[in-house]
Amino acid sequence: MCRPVRQILARVGDKWSVLIVMALRDGPRRFNEIKRAIGTISQRMLTLTLKGMERDGLVRRTVVPTKPPRVDYELTDLGHSLRHPVEQLGQWAIAHEARIAKAQETFDAQDAPV
Repeated sequence: MCRPVRQILARVGDKWSVLIVMALRDGPRRFNEIKRAIGTISQRMLTLTLKGMERDGLVRRTVVPTKPPRVDYELTDLGHSLRHPVEQLGQWAIAHEARIAKAQETFDAQDAPV
């Protein structure tokens, strides 16, 4: 039953895809603007993730014929439909960050070698 949606869940649950959705939520951006907004992503990983999101219909890539050519990325309607669940997940993470950190500390202390 999960097989048909496995690849979709892998894409929309990928940390880079989530961060790209957030970076593009307010409108089109150029590649380097997205990279700066995310901060820790490599150029190669950003390229691969944008290409995958474009293939999945979440992102639209537009080449503006200027010299040099300008390339803009923006969320499609389908990509915008991810905003709400992504924002909800982010709010959940912020609300529970302290509890998760405490649980990790407790686990690590119990699992530490004697």
